[in-house]
Amino acid sequence: MTPPSAAIPFIKASACGNDFLVIDGLHTPADIPAFTRRICDRHSGVGADGVEWLFPAQDADVRARLFNADGSEAEISGNGTRCVAASLCSEEPREQITVRTGAGVKTCRLTSRSDSQYEFEIAMGEPQIGDEFPIKLAFGEVRGVPVSMGNPHYVVFVKDFAPGWQAEAAEIGRHHDFKYGINVEFVVTRDKNNVEARFFERGVGETNSSGTGSCAAAVAAIASKQAESPVTVHTPGGPQIVRWEGPVFLRGSAQLICRGEFFI
Repeated sequence: MTPPSAAIPFIKASACGNDFLVIDGLHTPADIPAFTRRICDRHSGVGADGVEWLFPAQDADVRARLFNADGSEAEISGNGTRCVAASLCSEEPREQITVRTGAGVKTCRLTSRSDSQYEFEIAMGEPQIGDEFPIKLAFGEVRGVPVSMGNPHYVVFVKDFAPGWQAEAAEIGRHHDFKYGINVEFVVTRDKNNVEARFFERGVGETNSSGTGSCAAAVAAIASKQAESPVTVHTPGGPQIVRWEGPVFLRGSAQLICRGEFFI
């Protein structure tokens, strides 16, 4: 059997069910968006919510460019950054990783490791919170809190997750009030230190988890006096812990799933 003429090596990792492919920038194709769409396809590709492309950095251990599954570029993913940190730790044992993202340099502190399972706490920086405001949708009005974690979020507090919430979140995400789109979180407050969240992300759609989305959900809950730091954000993919002490700190897991080659 003749081997393929070219192949791109990758690592697949998952942070609370939010999965990413980590690829060395040496293998960057001419058309990154098109290639990202192809490799992220869950039927004809490897399958992932996005690709973290890694490049050298002068002020950090590595620079990561995040491309979503639809080929659009995003500023940062908290979960994706943990996956990057896990991939670097697998190559050389270390207690701390710095990653330059589109939202600045983020420091990932290793808190535990067991085989291919890692846990990190990331210093995510200071959030920017706006006043709650309404937007009009096809079925009516919804109110949400805008939060920036270096990328934009709109946090909507609900009593429960209604069937078909994804359609509502999709409409919010493409609303004309948000010129560049927005990440949407639906959040149920359980008690002062626990919230439950669902995520609909730009360029991806529904995800099992979101690092920056968990931060936004917790920050909005604390700012509106529905919760107190630290907040455990419960997601379909697992819990993450958010501390807000001026800067926001995000703690959660990252698991290396496999290494492979994608034929091109």
